[in-house]
Amino acid sequence: MKSVSLKLGLIINPMAGLGGTVGLKGSDGREIVEQALAQGAQPKAGERAALALEKLRGVNIQPVLTVAGDMGAAALEQAGIAYETVMPAPLVSSAGDTYEAVLRLCENNIDLLLFAGGDGTARDVLDALQACGRAETLPVVGIPAGCKIHSAVYAVTPSRAGELVALLEQGEPLTLKQAEVMDLNEAAYRAGQLSARCYGYLSVPADEARMQAMKQGGVNSEALALQDIATDVVENMEDEVLYFIGAGTTTAAVMAELGLLNSLLGVDAVLNRQLLASDMDERAMLALLDETSGEASGAKIIVTAIGGQGHIFGRGNQQFTPTVIAKVGVGNIIVIATHEMLRALQGRPLLLDTGSVELDKKLAGVKPVVTGFEQRTLYKFN
Repeated sequence: MKSVSLKLGLIINPMAGLGGTVGLKGSDGREIVEQALAQGAQPKAGERAALALEKLRGVNIQPVLTVAGDMGAAALEQAGIAYETVMPAPLVSSAGDTYEAVLRLCENNIDLLLFAGGDGTARDVLDALQACGRAETLPVVGIPAGCKIHSAVYAVTPSRAGELVALLEQGEPLTLKQAEVMDLNEAAYRAGQLSARCYGYLSVPADEARMQAMKQGGVNSEALALQDIATDVVENMEDEVLYFIGAGTTTAAVMAELGLLNSLLGVDAVLNRQLLASDMDERAMLALLDETSGEASGAKIIVTAIGGQGHIFGRGNQQFTPTVIAKVGVGNIIVIATHEMLRALQGRPLLLDTGSVELDKKLAGVKPVVTGFEQRTLYKFN
C-alpha cells in the first residue's frame, strides 16, 4: 500500500504518572510532583512513549514535529526517528507547556497528535484544541503514561498507540469517533472519594482492539455478587501468607468481609486476617515483603478489573510495579470480578499494562477469575 505523507505531532508530559508508584494517586500540580520526587519516584512517561515509538521504526514518515528535550525530542532521537522542534524545552514542564505545545503544533498544520500522559494531560490537550478550533477535527492518540487514565482517548497500551499511528502513516483507513476526556478531582481522590466528570470530547480512531473504553461509573448494583466473591476470597485466605489488596469497590468488599478498614483507592496489606498497613506505595510494599519474609510463607496480590476498560494492572494501581509483581510471583495473583463486569467487556480481553512488556507477556493467557462463591470463570488476559 502506498504510504501517505502524514504530518505527525508528538508531545510527552514528562511528569505524567510520577505519583503512581509512590501512592500519591496523581501528579497534577508542582507540589505533588515535588513530593513524588522527594519520595523517590522516577519519571516513566518517556519510557512509555518509547514503547509506542518502537512501532514507527522502519515506517516511512516525514520528520515528526515535537518539543525539544524530554517533551518529545529526546525520545524520538533515541528511537532514531527524524524530528523538528516547534518550541524549546522548558526547565520544568507544566500544564501550560502542554497547552502551548499543542497550539504550536496546530499552527504547523499537523494531521495527527500523539501525546503521552494521563487524564490531566488529556484535559490540557482538549483545552488547547478547543482554543484553536480543532477539538472536533484533529485526530489524537493518547499513550497511557499517567496515574488516572479514565479517558477514552488513550490506547490500551503504549505499543498499541504506536500500532495505530503506524497504520495511519501507512495509509490504512481508520474510522474516527468522538471519545470522552474524563478527569478526577485529585484532592477528593486522595481522600478516598471518586469524583469524575466528562470535560469534553476528542476525535480518536474507532479501534476497539487498540483504544480503551471509558471507565464505568462506580454505582454498585451487584451487592450480592460482591458478597459472594468476598466470601470466597476470605475463606480461601491462607495463614502466614501476606496479601496485598488493590484498589476498587470489588476488592473493598473483601476488606469489608474481613472487617477491616481499607483505603479504597490504594493498596492495603493483610496478614492472618489482620491489617498491617494501608495505602502503600511500591517502596513500602517491597520493605514489607523483606520484613515479613521470616514470618510469612509467601505473598499474594488481589486485584480487580476497571469496569468498562478491563485493565488489571496499569490504571490507578501503578504501586504494583514490575518489581513488586515479580517479587510476589506471577503465579500469586488473584483476579476478582463480577460476571456483569466481564460481560460489559463484550468479549474484549482483560488488559495488562504493568510497564514491562516482558512481564505482560508472562501474565497473558487464559486465566481463572473469581466471579462468585466457589466460582471461577476462565477469561483471556492480554
